[in-house]
Amino acid sequence: MEEARMWAGVERARLRLADLLENLPEQDWERPSLCTGWRIRDVAAHLAGNAQFGAGDWFREALRARGRFNRMISESARRLAAQPPGPLVAQLRDHAASRRVPPAPGAGPDSTIMDVLTHTQDIALALGREPEVPPEDAVAGLGSLWKLRFPFNPRKQLAGLRLIASDADWAVGTGPEVRGPAAGFLLLLTGRPAAYERLSGPGLDLARAKQAA
Repeated sequence: MEEARMWAGVERARLRLADLLENLPEQDWERPSLCTGWRIRDVAAHLAGNAQFGAGDWFREALRARGRFNRMISESARRLAAQPPGPLVAQLRDHAASRRVPPAPGAGPDSTIMDVLTHTQDIALALGREPEVPPEDAVAGLGSLWKLRFPFNPRKQLAGLRLIASDADWAVGTGPEVRGPAAGFLLLLTGRPAAYERLSGPGLDLARAKQAA
């Protein structure tokens, strides 16, 4: 998928998430999301921050975190999450078309669409809702994920499996098959256990075992 279409997908996904969060009761913002250790509030703040942080903002966050990437991401999200829900929703809307990316190797529209669509599922599924995840957008995110070595390394972790999207033209690997919607593979490749109930095939138990190892 060309970059302009990816960025358009990012914008639509941010706006859909803002719509989901718009009238969410205050107590639901405190619910745990599918992203381990993060509340729904933290996930929303992470996405809002990514859309508006520039190089200087990330430099300051890196200094606070003493150069530790995961700590930087976590602490910046929690800092922004201290805001009331209203401003977080407004930031998602106001910066929906932003093309800013974190200072990570290979960061671009494909990694951004992966981040937004995966975290949208973290929020929506935790609320018992089924989010809209266009298969072609999910495939763009999967392309980014499959190349990653940090903080996920799905090519290594899921070696020996054939992963096949049932709703899009995407397939990788060799071995016993795992099939399902492209959105479900976003969850699998980022280590979300919720993926297992959305996928099927003779390789699913092996995928579960590999990720539990």
